[in-house]
Order: sequence, then structure tokens, then C-alpha cells
Amino acid sequence: MPKSDPPTDRRREPAPEALAVLDRYLEHIEHVRRRSEHTVRNYRADIEAFLAFLGAVDTSFDEAGRRLGRAHLGELRAAGVADSSIKRRATTIAAFYRWLDREGVPLNPAPGDSMLRLRFPKATRRLPHFLSTEEAADLVDAPEADTPSGLRDRAILELLYGAGLRVSEVAALNQRDVDLTNRQLHVTGKGDRSRIALFGAPAAEALRAYLDRARPELATGAEDAVFLNRSGGRLTARSIQRLARRSGMQAGIAQPVHPHLLRHSFATHMLEGEADLRVVQHLLGHSSADTTQIYTAVAHRRREALITSALDRARRTEDGEE
Repeated sequence: MPKSDPPTDRRREPAPEALAVLDRYLEHIEHVRRRSEHTVRNYRADIEAFLAFLGAVDTSFDEAGRRLGRAHLGELRAAGVADSSIKRRATTIAAFYRWLDREGVPLNPAPGDSMLRLRFPKATRRLPHFLSTEEAADLVDAPEADTPSGLRDRAILELLYGAGLRVSEVAALNQRDVDLTNRQLHVTGKGDRSRIALFGAPAAEALRAYLDRARPELATGAEDAVFLNRSGGRLTARSIQRLARRSGMQAGIAQPVHPHLLRHSFATHMLEGEADLRVVQHLLGHSSADTTQIYTAVAHRRREALITSALDRARRTEDGEE
């Protein structure tokens, strides 16, 4: 049977020697590149799926080339996998093979068929959703203001929106990272990159109320985390995701609210207010301005909608409809 024709009666299982090499690569990713457990899990899933595909077409990992890489990605597209996910998998697989090459692992693809050249057409970037300023205000006011957990939740929502933080960055905050006087935070983001995040007066007020009135009631030991659960331990990212969704429902917001939605809203509202793109890039902790650039399209779309709405109202007024 030709190697390009996958058998239909055999389970796709990666070869043991391929999995052994993958384990070495993932150790490098975790301990040298210092990627998160979540990222390592995604890398494993993506590469194991490709190695299983190679097993189904009777091809060892060291003989695979770009032709089979694209066949695997095409199979994913046919199965309905989103273009953004396929692009990520292409990047992950190519990175794995670049590491193999650097490590001196012999690779023997067909001439001109190197996996190092694996690419996939750019996915169409979907513009991120965001909250209106009114919805954001309703959201941060949703938690109760007279309970320790309510004050904590208000402070968290204010930082997610008012500083554009990632949920993992909020969960990882320690007390020494907070400078209320200068309204800034020392944040460790993706890839262990540190930055100074700034926040405004509303977030400072909410954070001060939590630290002064609520955190002492939640603290039961020497935990240094800023945000504590009811047992006095560090509040997890998962818990923050739940409180964001719950607060969105309490505020009557139609779309599901999650922490990254508040980060999107922060960036969009900053650019709507004519903030410099480079400043927003720094505040978000993006390594490249290209990542931040998408929010300019969102802000532009928002301004167009506001202008269109204003003109429509003006026309209706002239026509005596209002």
C-alpha cells in the first residue's frame, strides 16, 4: 500500500520511538523554554496527533516531509477544524522538527520535502468581541460591595478591565507586586516576561477597598497572593473565570463574559480614546505590535458604527420621524 493512502482498519498509534523523542522535546519546552503546563499539554496533543497520522500511513517521524505535513493539516480542515487551530498545529509541528534538526537527529525526508518548510495559508482573523463602556461599568458593579468576596470580585474585574491583564496574571499577583501609590503592578506574563501594568483611579479604589477591608478577613495564614479564596489560599484562574461569567449574568450582559473579553475591551476602548498603539502593546504585554494591531480594526469598526448611527438619527430627525 502506498504511504500516502492511510489504512482504514488500523488504529492510529504513534510509534514508541517517536513518543520517546517527543518526551525529550516536551522536557526542553517546559524546562528550557519555560512554557506553561497548558502550553506543553497542547504541544503534546498536536504532535501526538501528527505522529499518529504518520503511523497510519506507515511513515516514521524521521522520514516525514512537508507533503505529509500538509496532508495531515488538510485532513483536519476536512474534519471541520478551525483555520486558526490548523495554523497553530502547523507552527507546533514545524517547531518540533526544527528542534530535531538542531539536536542533530537524522532526518531523511524526500529531497526538497523538508518539514522545516511546513506552512499553512493564513487564517482569516476574526475580530475579537468586546463590551461597551456601559456594559463594563455594569459588570464591575455587579458583585456585592458589602462582603469580602464581593469586594474581592470587584477588584479583580476592575483590574481585568482597567489594566488589561490576563487571567493568569491576576491569579499570580502577590502583595509585593502592587503599588497603589503609583497605581501600577509588577506583572509576569507569557514566557516569564515582566512588565509594569498601569491602572486608573476606579481600579485603585476597588483594590484598596479589598486590601484594607476584605483580604484580612479572607487571610488565614502567610499566603502572599493578592487574591484569596474563602479558605485563605490563592484564588485560581478557573475561579476567576467563573466569577467573571457569574458577574456578567448578574449584570444582564447578553454575551458570555470571560476574562479575556475584558482584556479585549480594555484594548479597544484605549484605542478608541486615541491611545498610541505602542503604548497599548506595552500595557498588554504583547511582544509584537502585529498582535495588538487587530484592536485598531475593532476600534475603527466601532467608530464607523457610531458615526453611522448618529447620521441615521440625524436623518430621521430631519424627516420628522423623531
